[in-house]
Amino acid sequence: MTEGRHFLVVAHTGRQTALEATGAVCAQLLEAGATPVISMEQWDDVHEHVPELNGRVRRFEDLDPTLIELVIVLGGDGTILRAAELVREHSVPLLGVNLGHVGFLAESERDDLDYTVRRALAREYTVEERMTLSVRVKSGDAVVYESWALNEATVEKAERERMLEVVIEVDRRPLSSFGCDGVVMSTPTGSTAYSFSAGGPVVWPSLEALLLVPLSAHALFARPLVVGPDSSLAIEVLHRTEAAAVLWCDGRRMHDLAPGARVIVRRSELPVRLARLHEAPFTDRLVKKFNLP
Repeated sequence: MTEGRHFLVVAHTGRQTALEATGAVCAQLLEAGATPVISMEQWDDVHEHVPELNGRVRRFEDLDPTLIELVIVLGGDGTILRAAELVREHSVPLLGVNLGHVGFLAESERDDLDYTVRRALAREYTVEERMTLSVRVKSGDAVVYESWALNEATVEKAERERMLEVVIEVDRRPLSSFGCDGVVMSTPTGSTAYSFSAGGPVVWPSLEALLLVPLSAHALFARPLVVGPDSSLAIEVLHRTEAAAVLWCDGRRMHDLAPGARVIVRRSELPVRLARLHEAPFTDRLVKKFNLP
């Protein structure tokens, strides 16, 4: 059962609309002779709510990941970030269908679902590579945690009533020290996510760069920074800080930070690949997604 074409379908199965869309996509793939693939974490929901698929789809964990041709993602940006986790080591393109609110990473909307699957089956799409972050936490000289991010890595306080005391560094040189609620380190892709909400600049995804945006900093110099793709950013949680600190990668992977911990962010060598159906300029995407006048 390793022959033929395989499409991984990832959905926000907590929503009825996403389950209905999953059923429609899988049925269309099956009709075309392709094999739908579902991850184990969604297996029970899909089989319970879309019983007609029982015995007709394969489980991702039972399959050689290199057989996956494309990931069709049904949901918002959070679902796309989850799908990127699933195929992180395999460079499989992601094609997003927005079932959420903004859906900045998605390529089409729910009303275009049938058209989107037909384009996927016909391989009528281009693939765009998006820069990602390599994230490392050090305690002294020891590396205690490693992860990655497509949008951002964020050092945040874990307690509302206290403030973090941090030092920010660029290219291993200290730049400034201040108290704050946290610091966002972002890719250009993430510049329209948390970084944007924190007052950071919008950076076109064709530009490779690293962004650093302080959150509610108590400092005279705490402006957003944009540095080159070969630079490194670091946040050190000072020992004198009274607040517990945490690291979040894409809002999905969390690690507690002890006083004195350093979070080091660099460009990752492994990008995320997004399938595109349209060659619209990024300016048009901004206008559409943010409903600009």
